[in-house]
Amino acid sequence: MKRAKRLYCLLAILAVVCVATFFVVRHQEKQEEIRNSGETVLALSSDAVQSLSWTYEDQSLAFHKEDSWLYDEDSEFPVDQEKVEELLGLFEDFTAAFIIKDVTDYAQYGLDDPTCTIQLAAGEQSYEITLGNYSTMDSQRYVSLGDGNVYLVNTDPMDYFEISLSDMIQHDETPEFDTVEEIQLSGNESYEIVYQEYTEDSPYTYCSDDVYFKKEGDDLLPLDTSLVDDYLSSITNLTLTDYKTYRATDEDLATYGLDDPELTITVTYTPETEEDAQAEAETFTLSISRDPEERQAPQEETDSSSDAAEEEEEDIVAYVRVDQSGIIYQISGSSYTTLMAAGYDDLRHHEVFPADSSILTGMDVVLDGESYSITSQGSGEDQVFYYNEEELDLTNLLSALEALSAERFTGKTPTQAEELDLTLYLDNQVHSQVHIQLYRYDGESCLAVIDEVPVSLVPRSDVVDLVEAIHAIVL
Repeated sequence: MKRAKRLYCLLAILAVVCVATFFVVRHQEKQEEIRNSGETVLALSSDAVQSLSWTYEDQSLAFHKEDSWLYDEDSEFPVDQEKVEELLGLFEDFTAAFIIKDVTDYAQYGLDDPTCTIQLAAGEQSYEITLGNYSTMDSQRYVSLGDGNVYLVNTDPMDYFEISLSDMIQHDETPEFDTVEEIQLSGNESYEIVYQEYTEDSPYTYCSDDVYFKKEGDDLLPLDTSLVDDYLSSITNLTLTDYKTYRATDEDLATYGLDDPELTITVTYTPETEEDAQAEAETFTLSISRDPEERQAPQEETDSSSDAAEEEEEDIVAYVRVDQSGIIYQISGSSYTTLMAAGYDDLRHHEVFPADSSILTGMDVVLDGESYSITSQGSGEDQVFYYNEEELDLTNLLSALEALSAERFTGKTPTQAEELDLTLYLDNQVHSQVHIQLYRYDGESCLAVIDEVPVSLVPRSDVVDLVEAIHAIVL
């Protein structure tokens, strides 16, 4: 009897082991099938799709295609057509890392309450794609296409669809200004900048790098090419993403101060084209303004320290509008500060002598009541400078001269003693010489007068460096 019971127990255990072995083998077979999967489970041409919608968290977005893609809730919303194509492109070749077939319990994959549901319609065919849990072990997401299977997919659709309406807007673009013809400024700054290639007989400049000029009646005042190019780059690189409205009314323009902008910049330029292609000039306009209440607030004295300036910039609330676009954007305080720095003093040469020193042929110096003359022979690499027939190395003197730069511009007449008088002789057909006088202004600054016109205040320490460099030659 005991032997029979023992036999029955052994048979029961054997049966359990066999069943367990069967399921383990089936499970292993299934894992093997999963590992070997990698097929395309959805191939849908984006051109065939006529509607796209998805629900994510508490947000539902829907778009349909007519001549172009439109937002279902507002046909005036400027839909980014490329963004829609990017979303649809995901399903042109949608592949699975592995497939779980004939699923009965969708909850274990998070598909009973999907993270996101995507719906597509192409002709009479419709598709519903639900996104479940993210498998951290496989670094992939569970997806259902409604065919009874669950897929772990190679590309996570949430990387594409975890977006809001603001990500679907066609933002205004700021161009690269390849060949600028003119820049028109109006508002706080009102003047015109024109582009003119440098020639040796230019009556307006002796600096060969000068191509931008402020138009002043019949005269052209040279601007610093690098500063103007940097300013244009600040427009090109402007971040336009934080939109406040996409269909601005007159009331909106007034709300954001753009009915009467602080500054409007209009750039006329010719875009770069392929070789032999004929390009026509285009215009780009940007209007800028602070919040109206901020504009009307009394201006307080500003702290000149860099930390204080950064804090002040952070407090600025400012907006821009491109051309006649219906979109109004908020920009950062630093962007506003950069764009508003468009005055003549912002863009003109800050160097007292802005040209390359290679055009110098000599100089007369008046220092401490004494006069000295430096001459040269030859040109280019063969040019040699002399003082009293002694050959000179002008490296330190020229470096000190190039370092003289405006702290700020002023038209004040000099009232104190002259520190240094320089007459620079140039290899230029029109501008044969430049007269630079440096007067004491206060303990920190000297007043620079160029060709009898007061121009700027420069650091006195830089003037002292120039004087010492001259002393090293003539004493």
